[in-house]
Amino acid sequence: MFSYWDVTIKLALGLLTIILQINLSGKSNLAPISALDQVQNYVLGAIVGGMIYSTSVTVLQYILVLLIWTLLVLVLRFLTHHNRYVKQLIDGQPKLLIKNGQLLVSTALKNGMSANDLMFRLRTEGITDIRYVKRAVLEQNGQLTITQVGDDAVKYPLIVDGQVNLDALETSHHDEAWLLTQLQAQHYTVSDIYLATYTNKQLLLFPYQH
Repeated sequence: MFSYWDVTIKLALGLLTIILQINLSGKSNLAPISALDQVQNYVLGAIVGGMIYSTSVTVLQYILVLLIWTLLVLVLRFLTHHNRYVKQLIDGQPKLLIKNGQLLVSTALKNGMSANDLMFRLRTEGITDIRYVKRAVLEQNGQLTITQVGDDAVKYPLIVDGQVNLDALETSHHDEAWLLTQLQAQHYTVSDIYLATYTNKQLLLFPYQH
């Protein structure tokens, strides 16, 4: 039998779950940044929308489903922050579209980037000639990160969330051995670093605060 009390309770629990996931993820809202954020929003919306009016689903069952989904999201977030391969599997990885003025057409087509879309994005950055693009990287969120010829500053970090960004490291003309030596000189390991950037030939380290 349909009960407004059940619907009210389920709606309240769904709202509390959304607030809980926002706080646990460290964000101020549910705006999607990664693929995991989008999946989290879609599934949570489906759970709340699909179960609040179902009289066959009890409040206890509803609570258990919400708890299970929240636990799965937390486990996946932990894995993406601590394992490079899981992060690449779930969030994907940046794709190099232009290297030293050469357009990688096969990569652009594979990622659904049309020539018109690519040129539009370049024009918005004030670039009309691909030959002046040192590197153009398609980020996981669909944004284009561009480094122009003569710009020696790497626009994306060498270490993110305790994981080495190999593509950015290659762009800086260094290898992992060099990076590890720099870290050891300051008594750090890769897992100790929240963020590391290389700008103007200087390595900047931002370690976790334990």
